[in-house]
Amino acid sequence: MTTFQRACGLSELDEDTPKRVELGGTPVALVRTEGEVFAINDICSHANVSLSEGEVEDCSIECWLHGSSFDLRTGKPSGLPATRPVPVYPVKIEGDDVLVSVTQES
Repeated sequence: MTTFQRACGLSELDEDTPKRVELGGTPVALVRTEGEVFAINDICSHANVSLSEGEVEDCSIECWLHGSSFDLRTGKPSGLPATRPVPVYPVKIEGDDVLVSVTQES
């Protein structure tokens, strides 16, 4: 079963500016871009640094350390040196609440 929890208010998210939150011990980068809100694991699969400190462009987030980009929709890397995807999480908007599920469906 998918369980959603409140991550932040929609009004707290600036366009193309990642926001780091922690949900149940999981670091999550929230990104509002191109009319949608995305939730992606905040840890780069290559260098173990925070993706929320990177730049957002064309529905991707770029790791600030080595420049790997990850697709916000799929978590797949679109540039080296990263070769492994990072988890993405389902997002729901209810009023001004951004809800994210970091639980695995069974």
